[in-house]
Order: sequence, then C-alpha cells, then structure tokens
Amino acid sequence: MPMPTPEAIMRHYDSDPDENPWVRGKPAPEAIAIVAYDPEWPARYDGLAADLRRALGPIALDIQHIGSTSVPGLPAKPVIDIDVAVADPTREDLYVPALETLGYELRVREPSWHQHRCLQLASPRVNLHVFGPDCPEAIRHRMFRDWLRGSAEDRQRYAQAKQGAASDTQDMTQYNQRKQDVVRDIYDRVFRAAGFIA
Repeated sequence: MPMPTPEAIMRHYDSDPDENPWVRGKPAPEAIAIVAYDPEWPARYDGLAADLRRALGPIALDIQHIGSTSVPGLPAKPVIDIDVAVADPTREDLYVPALETLGYELRVREPSWHQHRCLQLASPRVNLHVFGPDCPEAIRHRMFRDWLRGSAEDRQRYAQAKQGAASDTQDMTQYNQRKQDVVRDIYDRVFRAAGFIA
C-alpha cells in the first residue's frame, strides 16, 4: 500500500453520521475527568504493548502509544490510547479473539472511517484503536503526539482546551467538539512544520 499523500494526511475525515458504530450499544454517560500527568503511564503502556505483541504476534504490524497519556507533562483522561496496525482491519477473526484473551472487548466498528475498530480494556482502562497499515489517521496521531512532546506552548494550550471542554459534560462527542478548534489549529502548525503547507 503506498504511503498517504500529504493531502490525505491533512484531511479531517468524518465517519458516516448514519452509521451506527456501537457493537455493544452506546456507552452510558460518565464524568470526564482530566487528571494531572502520571509518570507511570509510559510504563503502563509498555506492559500493555508487550502483552499485545505476545497475543498478536506478526498480525500486529505496528503498536504505538498515542493520545494525551503519551505526552509527558500533559493532563489527560486516565485512559491509555493505543494504535495497532493490522493488514486488514475487516478481518476481525484474525485479531479480535486474540485480544479477547487479554480482556479486550470490541466496542466500535466504523467502516466509513478508515475501517476503524476500537476495543476497550476495563482495568487498566485502555482504548485500543485498530487501523490498516499507513492509515492517514494513525499517521496524524503520531504527528500530533510528537509535536506536543516538543512544544511546551501547544501542550499548555491543549491542556487548557481539554480542561475547559470537560467541564459540565458527560458527553464525549460534546467534549471533542468543544476542543476541536484548538486541535485543528495545532494540526495546522504541525502540517506547516512538516512542509505540507507552504
């Protein structure tokens, strides 16, 4: 599969609004807690990634710690986000049973959004995102993470946006919408620094 073009990576994709992504029903609302950065998060990820490699073997083409818990110093929801690349996310039979042996449950299936699958682990809390190889969204996740690791200014901006977005809501969609403008502005800076925008 050829690497995505800069245009494909920069595009803000949306899933089909008529698609029902919930495999086990829409989750119940819960408080969105943004907590101080925990220096134990990287070690927690390392243990989870080792388990994933043992369970998946060569099926896992890449495993990455992404999201706010992957950025030292950044407040976050205490949930580890992991991207796993597989050859074909639609072949759930090749990876879901192996992940279920670790306690993961398939929660989200989004064919319209890069064939994304999301599995969750209850303890420790994990969102495991499955994409195909060289998926534009997975590349965006790594670029955003790496930028925030190197930019104290944008780490602070993002932290403030997250804390403001989480106030007075238990709705993850609303939370994400509230911080969207700041996220997209940071992405613009990421893409300019990468040479994608003149």
